[in-house]
Amino acid sequence: MKFKKPKFWNNINFLSICLLPLSLITIIFNNLKTYIITGFRFDIPIICVGNIFIGGTGKTPLSIYIYNLLKKKRYRPAIVRKYYNSHIDEINLTKSKVKQFFYDRKRTLSISKAEAKKNNIIIMDDGLQDVSVIKDLNIICFNSFDLVGNGFLLPAGPLREQLHNIENYQIAIINGKRNIAFEKKLKSISNNIEIYQSKYVIKDLKRLRGKKILAFAGIGNPENFFDLLRDNGLKVKKEISFPDHYNYTKKEIENLISKAKDEALTLLTTEKDFFRIKKSGIKSINYVSVELKITNNKSFEKELLKYL
Repeated sequence: MKFKKPKFWNNINFLSICLLPLSLITIIFNNLKTYIITGFRFDIPIICVGNIFIGGTGKTPLSIYIYNLLKKKRYRPAIVRKYYNSHIDEINLTKSKVKQFFYDRKRTLSISKAEAKKNNIIIMDDGLQDVSVIKDLNIICFNSFDLVGNGFLLPAGPLREQLHNIENYQIAIINGKRNIAFEKKLKSISNNIEIYQSKYVIKDLKRLRGKKILAFAGIGNPENFFDLLRDNGLKVKKEISFPDHYNYTKKEIENLISKAKDEALTLLTTEKDFFRIKKSGIKSINYVSVELKITNNKSFEKELLKYL
């Protein structure tokens, strides 16, 4: 889905209230799915990493983190995801980091492919709302910049399903700055949910120290990327946002390169954007590679293994 999130999704205002009746369609659709579709249980454990907020909550980095954690524990995990033409950037990024990775038009087909290759744990990157697969562990992701926005369902707000549905999920990961009030809110809905904090760590930070930066991004939450750079002491002089999963033209990239050169700035983007830009034949763009860190990671590991 290529779009910039509407600003009214972050606030309750006249437009969001006008759209509230249409959110009933989302509620009805979600309820109908549970009655119409029969979930299939596979013979191996299924871990689902997903969200209820549209875009930009860190599902893919967390899926890769869990994959590497389980590899160290001598499991044979695989990451699976549903194939969307517009998400080829995330697919290529995951393929570059994970050997056992499968994708198809249906998640059930991806899981079957992984099973055929003798993988014994499945990590679903996205799919909390996919009732066709019965999961053993559901992990819901939030980012501290948006949390749940105005709290309304699509199209009045950014939520795919109602927040009270976290009763069905076992772990919540909040990426970014800690928000005690939000954690209490989650606990008030589901006292059994375990909450963990995560953050991104920039690899090879030294090469960017002291440089004046023109940062650009076409991801779910470009502001998170810009904040990450500043939080690490980098000098971001200009920032340019594009819609999520944006397909840059060669001309657009050349214009960005020219703009950075004219203003004596270092052009910098995300690793996900870089995988889209490579298709244009331009491979000299600077990008930031990050890794996910989880606070209290030993407790998270223990909690995760309970479900396997």
